[in-house]
Amino acid sequence: MTIREPETVDLPTARGAMRTLVFRPTGEGRHPGLVLWSEIFQITAPIRRTAAFLAGHGFIVAVPEVYHEFLPAGIVLAYDQAGADKGNELKYAKELASYDDDARAAVDFLKTHASANGRVGTLGICLGGHLAFRTAFLPDVAATVCFYATDIHQGSLGRGKSDNSLARIPDIRGELMLIWGRQDPHVPGEGRAKIYAALAAANPRFTWHEFNGAHAFLRDEGHRYDPALAHLTLGMAVDLFRRQLGG
Repeated sequence: MTIREPETVDLPTARGAMRTLVFRPTGEGRHPGLVLWSEIFQITAPIRRTAAFLAGHGFIVAVPEVYHEFLPAGIVLAYDQAGADKGNELKYAKELASYDDDARAAVDFLKTHASANGRVGTLGICLGGHLAFRTAFLPDVAATVCFYATDIHQGSLGRGKSDNSLARIPDIRGELMLIWGRQDPHVPGEGRAKIYAALAAANPRFTWHEFNGAHAFLRDEGHRYDPALAHLTLGMAVDLFRRQLGG
C-alpha cells in the first residue's frame, strides 16, 4: 500500500524530547504499530527506507533517535570511522534506564495513535536489535524481530557496559525472532551460542535464524549489503508481525 510523507513528533522522556519519525500507510484504516530501532548511526537513509518498507506493508512505524539526550534533533552520523566512533561512544555513555524509558515512550505513543489498532511490535538492527530485545520486556509488545543484535552476549550495553538483558529473558511475553549473520564478527559463534542457551533455558516463544551473511547485510549501502538475504528476512519479519499484530 502507499504511505504518507514521514511525520515528525517529539516524544517526552525523562531526559528530554525524543525526536521520532513516523511512517504510516495512507487511508483511514487502523494499523498495528512498530517501533523501529536504528543502528548506532541514528535515522540514516537505509533506516528510513526500511521504515517505509514496513509502513508499506500496513504498519505505523515509529523511528526514535536513540541518542536524543546527547545530539541535537535531526543529527545523522555518517557511515564512516568517525561516525562509528561517535556512535559507539554514545552507546556506552547512555544509561541503560534511559534506553528502557525511551522504549516505554515509543510503545505508549503507538498504542494510543489515532490510526492504531492497539497492537505493538518492534524491530531493531545492530544496536537497535538489542534495543528491540529489551523493548520485548514490556508486556504489551506482542512481536519482536532482532537483526544481529550487538552486546547481548557480552552484557555490555549502556553506561558502565553492564546490562541485564539475558537475565530478563523471562520477562518476554510476545513472540521473538532473532536473525544473525554467521560471518558477523560483532556477534561470533560463541556469543550466539550463549544467547541461544539463555533463551532455551528461559523458554520464551522464539525462533532462531542464522544465515551466511556479514554484519549489516540488511543495510542497502556498502559492500556488505545482501539484497537477496534482506528480501528474505524482511519478509519473515512482516509475516511474524502480520500474524501476531493483525492489520
